[in-house]
Amino acid sequence: MKKILLFLLISSSAWAQQQKTVKYNYNDFNLLVKVEDKEKYFNEMIQAKPEDQTKPTQYDQFRIPLAVAWLAKGNLDRYKHYTKNEPKFAYPNLLDLTYALEYLVEDNKNLRIVEQVSREVLEVMDKKKDKVYEDLDGDRMQVLLELNAMANARLGNVDVAMKNIERSSTIKGMREGKYFRDSKSNYLNRYGIVLSAAGQHKKALDLLTDAVRTADSNPKLVATLREVYKKVNGNDKGLDEMIKSLQDEAYQKYYKEVEKSYIADSKIPFQGTIANPNSDDKNKMITILTAKKHAKDISLTDLNGKAVNFADYKGKTLVIDFWTTGCTPCVAAFAGFEKVVADYKKDAFQLFVVNLFEEEPTVKSFIAKKGITLDVLRDEPNQAYDIQATPTKIVFDPMGNIRFYGVGYAGSTDREYYKLKAMVEIIKARS
Repeated sequence: MKKILLFLLISSSAWAQQQKTVKYNYNDFNLLVKVEDKEKYFNEMIQAKPEDQTKPTQYDQFRIPLAVAWLAKGNLDRYKHYTKNEPKFAYPNLLDLTYALEYLVEDNKNLRIVEQVSREVLEVMDKKKDKVYEDLDGDRMQVLLELNAMANARLGNVDVAMKNIERSSTIKGMREGKYFRDSKSNYLNRYGIVLSAAGQHKKALDLLTDAVRTADSNPKLVATLREVYKKVNGNDKGLDEMIKSLQDEAYQKYYKEVEKSYIADSKIPFQGTIANPNSDDKNKMITILTAKKHAKDISLTDLNGKAVNFADYKGKTLVIDFWTTGCTPCVAAFAGFEKVVADYKKDAFQLFVVNLFEEEPTVKSFIAKKGITLDVLRDEPNQAYDIQATPTKIVFDPMGNIRFYGVGYAGSTDREYYKLKAMVEIIKARS
């Protein structure tokens, strides 16, 4: 793991340095946050260096992000403008496209755009017109079918919606994997919406109720449950009590699970280990973090280059979570963290997400694009805890002792929230 991470760091740094010698390059273009600024940059580049007519795909790597960025703003005309020559979408572009549609489908004003774009991309996939789409049928096709189904359900096209959500259910993808944010929760929410649109309110309610009970849920799914409950019962009497009971049941399950991993003795030097996921031997462990210093001796920098000393947080429960911009599960966990931060905003509590390996402009641009509100620190050389896998979190008690650590994304916003909240509450109870 370490060798791979170091290789990526060296390679990306060398590439970035090479690009800085070119006036117009994708690295500078990609750092721009606003689509209007990206478009201005692109037009200036085209004027300075006109396209070679013998190379029709010369600027596709710029056109596709522009198309997707305009789509995310609900501007179908600009999206069509930049995709009129049918540029080839690489997997990261397809990811961004589905992210844009996921954002738009929540706004009833953009349902027709979601329906049209998702349908057109699905048609391309079905025709196997492009090898890229053929290779990626499973995961992104799943999501596109869900989005198309949800849009059609809200537009009143129930038969199409039901056909697509059921087809999505049969495709092998990563829904059960803990990789993309709320993969299963979003699917269950969209399925519930389609069922309710088809008049199957009780079936939808049962589906969503079970999702909340098992923590395969997020705030959007809970909101849908509220709507469906009122359709089944004719009113919202008893609704708040039911939801609280389901959420308490889910939380208690993870509280008991987390309690078993409490670290009573974490003397420095300390190594955090997990079972090797690539070995059948459950006793074979790998080290994911190494603490050679006490927390009070650790100092990192924020996005403005200001030093942040962990010693200043003595007396508070401190959470640090390590991530990179290219780590999808890392960013997926942030929504759950935000709920925890909101719960403890008046308490002796602090959470930082610590970026590894990446330069400040890259991190700042990503934070702005994603609208991340968490407190961000940087440890570009990975010196503080020698992290071997991301995401990895460490939770300290008010005296600076490591009481919990963990690796990976819990799989849903609510499950991530329950697990971290349980860690905080257990530390409070034992401190």
